[in-house]
Amino acid sequence: MLASLPPALSNLLASCPQETQPAGTRLLRRGVESAHACYLLRGRVVVGLADGTVPQGALLAHQLGETASPGWLDPTAAVLGLPATMDAVAETQVQYCLVPVERFRETLAGFDTLQGVLLHDMARVHRQQSELAISRLAKDAEARCAEWLLNHAEGGGQGSWAVQLQQRKRLIAAQLGIAPETLSRVLRHLRERQLISGSGRTVQLVDPVGLRSLAEL
Repeated sequence: MLASLPPALSNLLASCPQETQPAGTRLLRRGVESAHACYLLRGRVVVGLADGTVPQGALLAHQLGETASPGWLDPTAAVLGLPATMDAVAETQVQYCLVPVERFRETLAGFDTLQGVLLHDMARVHRQQSELAISRLAKDAEARCAEWLLNHAEGGGQGSWAVQLQQRKRLIAAQLGIAPETLSRVLRHLRERQLISGSGRTVQLVDPVGLRSLAEL
């Protein structure tokens, strides 16, 4: 089962204890940084978003996918040193290894420079895609738009922030999972609330704090 992994990772997993848990066990909590990287040896795990707490034996309220063994659970969090992107709950009985994050990163640091750069780039892109999927599921159109504006803002003079709309609105709307008409309506509402200003290709962020509150960041 571990033969397909690089020898360094195979040896690392072989040195770590294994655990077995029943279906319904919460393995990852969104927004919580784990002290371990989890490698699934047997079983299936569903990933997505939980509404409140997930009781023992229950699955997620909003499911985005599943991970079947063998494989890592949200490895980008461990690679980038960030909290878990999604909640994860065992769909079946699962067997897995918990690798201390420090040892996991030390092993990755042993890869050559090119491998390390590619790994971090892939982890960063995967993280962005996962966060976008969660954002579409968990937030309304205004919150998604506010988050997008904050993520694409560039600083100017005297503490000002602005976004240059280099893409057509229909492409931006597609990224947010909304219709172009909805995007136009949301931008108009944000202007009316004096959170942003401007028209055409440049959007000024008048109230970044208010946008962050709207985006639930």
